Amino acid sequence: MPERLTPGELLTLDRQHVWHPYGPMPGKAAPLLVESASGVRLRLAEPVEGQDELVDGMSSWWSAVHGYNHPVLNDAAHGQLERMSHVMFGGLTHEPAVRLAKRLVDISPEPLQHVFLADSGSVSVEVAVKMCLQYWRSLGKPRKQRLLTWRGGYHGDTWQPMSVCDPDGGMHELWQGALPRQIFADAPPAGFDAAPDEAYAAHLRELIGRHAEELAAVIVEPVVQGAGGMSFHSPAYLRVLREACDEHGVLLVFDEIATGFGRTGALFAAEHAGVAPDVMCLGKALTGGYLTLAATLCTTAVADGISRGALPVLAHGPTFMGNPLAAAVADASISLLLSQDWGQEVKRIEAGLRNGLAAAADLPGVREVRVLGAIGVVQLDHEVDMAAATRAAVREGVWLRPFRDLIYTMPPYITGDDDVARISAAVCAAAREG
Repeated sequence: MPERLTPGELLTLDRQHVWHPYGPMPGKAAPLLVESASGVRLRLAEPVEGQDELVDGMSSWWSAVHGYNHPVLNDAAHGQLERMSHVMFGGLTHEPAVRLAKRLVDISPEPLQHVFLADSGSVSVEVAVKMCLQYWRSLGKPRKQRLLTWRGGYHGDTWQPMSVCDPDGGMHELWQGALPRQIFADAPPAGFDAAPDEAYAAHLRELIGRHAEELAAVIVEPVVQGAGGMSFHSPAYLRVLREACDEHGVLLVFDEIATGFGRTGALFAAEHAGVAPDVMCLGKALTGGYLTLAATLCTTAVADGISRGALPVLAHGPTFMGNPLAAAVADASISLLLSQDWGQEVKRIEAGLRNGLAAAADLPGVREVRVLGAIGVVQLDHEVDMAAATRAAVREGVWLRPFRDLIYTMPPYITGDDDVARISAAVCAAAREG
């Protein structure tokens, strides 16, 4: 066993050597040191703001839908470790990957029949883009190489995903001019329940039609735009995109990395619209937050098109593709989700968030409060003071991770009513002080 370090020693080494996401090196603020996690609680190595454990209001960036240290997922991981933790996927296959692929095909929209397993959500988007570009090249239409999306989106931090993130207000604005130049529609009108705006629908149709000869695909986050602004839009616009793509010969990609596996109240957000994409990206909750894994699903038409081309293979192969350990836990996580009335649990959390966040609407500096499924958002009229907002939430015994002008929560589905109320109170406290 390695020598046990004190919390102070660990934080000193962290500051010296560890580069945290979306931060400078060294970081401006010390991260909280987590010692263990169980259920919906993160136990801290030493108390902070009088708290030695925090209710996780973030599901570890929306992935730990079953909470932490779950016996079913632990058993799946232990059992697979005893057989093999990894084997290369080139020329070999194994039961966990096959079972997971079949499971994903069974629960996803019917046209999606083929599964490419990748390492992370961002890589699954890279694979989706490569599929679409290679499909059209295989069909003898190499000019179709641009992507269309709408503003306000976020699809990941690698190269092609960055090119379809919001080009102005997003975190990747720095790279404009270096990234591939994509086509951006206006952001969809806000409101999941709002009546569709016919002028906006016409805008989407016109833009797709005008650029059809150069468009490989349209890619959007269905219903919820996540890290781009936590905004919700009517499912009707997904139907508009499906119709326009079919009319003009353009592929449609849904990025369900954040929305998949029940977060919006439907197993996949596409179900709200009753349409299916040609390609769909999954990640985050796929393994219940245990291991990094993602998947890109496509139709038989897309797979056949690529496989008939001059290069009749999808030229992509991550080292840890189809990792048996991750695949086994993912299959167990999906089984666990489907064995329960997950929809009722999401509705219960939604009701708790609506009730608990209602008070935030009257706070100074709050622009809007919105809730959909197990997602609660308080949008401010100013940039959030992240340090102050985080301290306020921690004092309430809750972990939140605000960004830009947003204080939001995506709790695990096992979060009890008292803890949902506690999370809501923490969001309100963070909004007051942030």
